[in-house]
Amino acid sequence: MNVKEIVAAIHTAKPEITSVYFVGCGASQSDLYPGQYFLTANAKKLRTSLHTANEFLYSTPAAVGPDSIVVTCSLSGGTPETVAATKKAMELGAEVIAVTIDADSALAKAAKYQIIHGFAKDYAAKMEKMTNVVDLACEILNTYEGYEHYGDMQDGFSKIYDLINDSVKTLLPRAQAFGKEYKDMPILYVMSSGATAMVAYSFSMFLMMEMQWVPSSSFNCGEFFHGPFEMAEKGVPYLLLMNDGPTRPMDARAMTFLQRFDTKLTVVDAKDFGLSSVIKSSVVEYFNPMLLCGVLRMYAEQVALERNHPLTVRRYMWKLEY
Repeated sequence: MNVKEIVAAIHTAKPEITSVYFVGCGASQSDLYPGQYFLTANAKKLRTSLHTANEFLYSTPAAVGPDSIVVTCSLSGGTPETVAATKKAMELGAEVIAVTIDADSALAKAAKYQIIHGFAKDYAAKMEKMTNVVDLACEILNTYEGYEHYGDMQDGFSKIYDLINDSVKTLLPRAQAFGKEYKDMPILYVMSSGATAMVAYSFSMFLMMEMQWVPSSSFNCGEFFHGPFEMAEKGVPYLLLMNDGPTRPMDARAMTFLQRFDTKLTVVDAKDFGLSSVIKSSVVEYFNPMLLCGVLRMYAEQVALERNHPLTVRRYMWKLEY
């Protein structure tokens, strides 16, 4: 079943839904955030929240039940905590949708509905998980409340993958320069805002800390001037993800401050890739995370090459019981 068919089936069975929960671990939880952000920004009645899987399992929100939709996500479909959270949501009578690449995985089998996506084909395919979740959120909103810009969102979904793949074709020199200049960084601070906030978190936590063993921290640009800006000094490495849309002034304010103190700043700007020339202004902010996360993969790959540390290498993950 595709996204529209799943939501139509849920609506037939449950004409009244009051809450939508997004549940996952690690990068998959981060990939759920743009969908949750979209619903929070636009829903007038639906309640929505984002949870790490074990927290959802051990401290389940009291409202989870027959009038809830729970979206769970794991790339492989085998993350034990997310499988357990999926089973918990099913036990509570929620309409549960699993998002994964493997239709035969434990996660897919534990849920009532499945969204099966790609990953390996190209840079755009790596964004299918996130894009499907935003598409799902849009379909839920339009079905249960109506959404003025539904057509603009659908148009955006039809164009975003081509934009990602076209963008990375011109990106290699910049990504290589980043890899060379940042390969010996003692720490990397990663920043963004709005729908892209957890793309910054994901790059920091998983591509840097997990896959490169590089100390890293991330924060929302809106929080930068409430503490973290004290760390800004000459030569300190920063990566700023600049949005095209309503939260851009937050990103620009942070950029101006970082430039003022001569930090080692790299800006990856959605406008540089022509996002607003492809996506309607009414919905452009919701496509920033797909584009920026898609192109950032090339930056991580070049860091890995320069450090002679493949992104697949782990110290503990998959090797120890923990």
